[in-house]
Amino acid sequence: MEIGIIGLPKSGKTTLFHALTKKGGETKTAMNIGVAKVPDPRLQRLEEIFKPKRTIPVEVRYVDAAPKGFTRDGVVASELSPADALIQVIRAFEDDRVPHPEGSIDPERGLSTLNLELAFSDLAIIEHRLGRIEVALKGARQEERELIHREKALLERIKDELEHDTPLREQTLSEEEMRIIESYQFLTAKPQLIVLNIGEDRLGDADSLEEEWRARYSRPRLEVAVLSAEIEEELAELSEEDAGEFRSAMGLGGTGSERIIRLSYSLLGLISFFTVVSQEVKAWTIHKGTTAPRAAGKVHSDMERGFIRAEVIQFDDLVKCGSIAEGRKRGLLRSEGKNYTVQDGDIITFLFNI
Repeated sequence: MEIGIIGLPKSGKTTLFHALTKKGGETKTAMNIGVAKVPDPRLQRLEEIFKPKRTIPVEVRYVDAAPKGFTRDGVVASELSPADALIQVIRAFEDDRVPHPEGSIDPERGLSTLNLELAFSDLAIIEHRLGRIEVALKGARQEERELIHREKALLERIKDELEHDTPLREQTLSEEEMRIIESYQFLTAKPQLIVLNIGEDRLGDADSLEEEWRARYSRPRLEVAVLSAEIEEELAELSEEDAGEFRSAMGLGGTGSERIIRLSYSLLGLISFFTVVSQEVKAWTIHKGTTAPRAAGKVHSDMERGFIRAEVIQFDDLVKCGSIAEGRKRGLLRSEGKNYTVQDGDIITFLFNI
């Protein structure tokens, strides 16, 4: 899973990046890249049962897009196009040490500006493609012209809706139309997580503020989180014990990183399954509705190609049994075929032949 982090200057997006990836200090590269491990208490329980030599959690790759990417021509999409989702960091904190470039704090204005930048990026891609289509039509054979005209009509419709402030993720597109535009990696088509970045003085209002923004910006494939990136960055530098005590004293719940990951999973429709092979317990992430062969392909392409069946036991059943062998004896270890849809928490052994 890869998530792009975007924000206007002085919004605290790089501070949030540091908090999520536990990278302290200044980062001077054009684009910051970091990795965070997905916390999953089920892995610890599986460690206790199997006592593996190695345990491998899922990782999230965060990309902190360079501020120079925001220009009058829109966002430089190449940095963000591979991302599965985008985090939009919106400044809602007052700090005399960090003056706002526009002289005042206005989160709604900041979000509107950021959404315009994303739309400008998509519109620039569409304009470029429409220009190429006009050239292609001049030399196209009759059988090719229908496909080209269909793509042109679709792009013009998308363009019109973008110009009327409707991002792609809110537009009504058929599966065929989604396939046509898939390669463009339009930024407004990606799920969005708005992170309202507040100061320490507003932590007590975080819940009500989050509820207010969720109601105001209730949209398809969009979520809202309210947190203080500065506090989260400071806590990320402490030991787990010290950070826990600090959170308790301040009345904070789980870490900001855990909340961001949980919301990202929800936005993207992701679940986790586990494998236990060669004294290694490993977590894998897939989309809800993934079949067993496709899940096997996440582990290795040969497993999908030569898939025979999957031996599956649910996490809760395994915990009750204490071992795979006992699960088999109780009939809780199932043999599933190609049509099985993997469930969150499945522990799977894939049988295959190539």
